[in-house]
Amino acid sequence: MNTFVGQKAPEFKLQGVSHETFEYHALSDYKGKWVVLFFYPRDFTFICPTEITGFSKADDAFKKLNSVVLGVSTDSAHSHKAWLKELGALKYPLLADTTQKVSSAYGVLNEDEGEAIRGTFIIDPEGLVKYALYHDNNVGRSVKETLRVLEALQTGEKCPVEWNPGEKTLG
Repeated sequence: MNTFVGQKAPEFKLQGVSHETFEYHALSDYKGKWVVLFFYPRDFTFICPTEITGFSKADDAFKKLNSVVLGVSTDSAHSHKAWLKELGALKYPLLADTTQKVSSAYGVLNEDEGEAIRGTFIIDPEGLVKYALYHDNNVGRSVKETLRVLEALQTGEKCPVEWNPGEKTLG
C-alpha cells in the first residue's frame, strides 16, 4: 500500500528502544496527538545520526505542538540499543521494523537493500497522513522544515510559500 496525504495512516506495533528500555509502540497509542514518523536507512551510518540527534534536540519544540517523534529503521531493537551507546540518550524511541512490513506499508522500503529510504510523515490526531516526504538517502532531512510544516498544518489555514509561524496565512 502506498501512503498518500489525506488517507488513514497504516497502523503498526513495533518494538523500540526508549531510554535503554525495550517497549512496544503502536500508532494507535498516540491518538489525539500529532505524530512525526520518520524512516531512516540504517543504524551505524553517516547521515542518520545527524538526523536522529537533530530530532532529539528539537523534542521540546515538538512536544509544545502536541506531537511525538518516532524514528524507524529495519534494524533490530538490539541494534538500536547498541547504537545509542554511541549516540547518547534520545528523547524519543527508535522503532525496529525487522519484518519490513511497516516500511513497505509507508512506501519507503528499498527491497533490493532491505532498508528504508528517508521518508517523513506527519500524521494528525485522527490518524490521517497530512504530509509525506520521500527522498534520496544521500541527503539528510531538515528538522526545522518538519517543525515549520507541522505548525502550518496545525493552523488549519492555507499557508503561502515560505510561511513561518506568526506570519499571516491566506485564510
